[in-house]
Amino acid sequence: MFDAFQNIFKIPELKRRVLFSLGMLAVYRIGCHIPTPGIDRIALATFFKQAQGTLLGLFDMFSGGALERLTVFALGIMPYISSSIIFQLLTVVVPAIEKLSKEGESGRKKIIQYTRYGTVALSVVQGLGIAIGLESMRGPAGELVVPVPGWSFRVMTVITLTAGTAFIMWLGEQMSEKGIGNGISLIIFAGIVCRIPTAIGNTIKLLNAGQISLFAIIIVLALMFAVIAGIIFVERGQRRLPIHYAKRVVGLKTFNAQSSHLPLKVNMAGVIPPIFASSIIMFPATIANFIDVPWVQQASKMLSPGNWVYNVFFVAFIIFFCYFYTAVTFNPIDVAENIKKHGGYIPGIRPGKETSDFMDSVLTRLTFAGAIYISVVCVLPSVLIGKFNLPFYFGGTALLIAVGVGMDTVAQIESHLITRNYEGFLKGIRIRGRR
Repeated sequence: MFDAFQNIFKIPELKRRVLFSLGMLAVYRIGCHIPTPGIDRIALATFFKQAQGTLLGLFDMFSGGALERLTVFALGIMPYISSSIIFQLLTVVVPAIEKLSKEGESGRKKIIQYTRYGTVALSVVQGLGIAIGLESMRGPAGELVVPVPGWSFRVMTVITLTAGTAFIMWLGEQMSEKGIGNGISLIIFAGIVCRIPTAIGNTIKLLNAGQISLFAIIIVLALMFAVIAGIIFVERGQRRLPIHYAKRVVGLKTFNAQSSHLPLKVNMAGVIPPIFASSIIMFPATIANFIDVPWVQQASKMLSPGNWVYNVFFVAFIIFFCYFYTAVTFNPIDVAENIKKHGGYIPGIRPGKETSDFMDSVLTRLTFAGAIYISVVCVLPSVLIGKFNLPFYFGGTALLIAVGVGMDTVAQIESHLITRNYEGFLKGIRIRGRR
């Protein structure tokens, strides 16, 4: 594996892409430590110590700790993800946007532009909600988190947080274009992984203080390794549909009959469903956390990780987005038509509509299995880890995203190595990406 890492720097293009991505991630991490003006840091840190294990703790995990310190990147990339969800849903229900999505590259660029505008709008709303909520928060001794409240603070906070989110969005797009891997996914990955050293340190402190047992830590570690192994196993799982191509004569050339297969992954949607589901639940619940009204606080508490209401909504959204995102990215009718045009067929299935119906039925069953798998991975570890009162939120959602993004990035690096006659990271094994 060490030789494989050395080979990365022997390919100028791959070396440039990897270093560019690492540089952008470094810029992102620096921004996560630049504070927003007008905040009492000590009072805010005390408030977030009480929020560990709640939805704010989950949101803070996705922002890489920026929300806890209320830095310029406090909103993270979640407004962009929420905007993407909105426009993907509008693609299905609004004919004008659906028409844009079918116009090729020009239409895709317009939708991306609208998504950026939506990101800014959502950032303004969330930033204003956070600013107003911060003004009503107090520290343990009754001190105000915002020493000088008012519209000057609100406007400054909205501008700062919105600009931070827009900059993260730009970073992600630049990483996708000029770096390696998916930029947005890598930013989320970095936000999750950077919390590991702090989580380990806090766990050791609790162990030394006797607040958590060594047996509990061993059980949690074993659970994490089991979940990681299960994620890798399922993510590489495929249902291969056999495709046969008849003998063809093109001009003076004769092409013999060939056999191939169409790989359908068990989890076609990848890490998108839990990210989208988390984003949908986070948006109203985050605002509710800053509104000091009893029934609103009760609703926010019910939407905290580990609560059965949160788990029910989370699983429902995961299943919905598994089917929705799979339907958006894979069209059985188009695939069946392409197979028919090239003279191919699935044995025992007539070309055309019957082939598309067959693929749709297979894909529906696979998507259901994938949705159940994602739901179990994301919910069960969170429930079990919550029983041990760990000082951090690092449940199945974080593991799924971290492992999934890591596998995709490694697959892209490996494809660069293999195309230039270099061995991949693991000899004799090929890491298959989601695409």
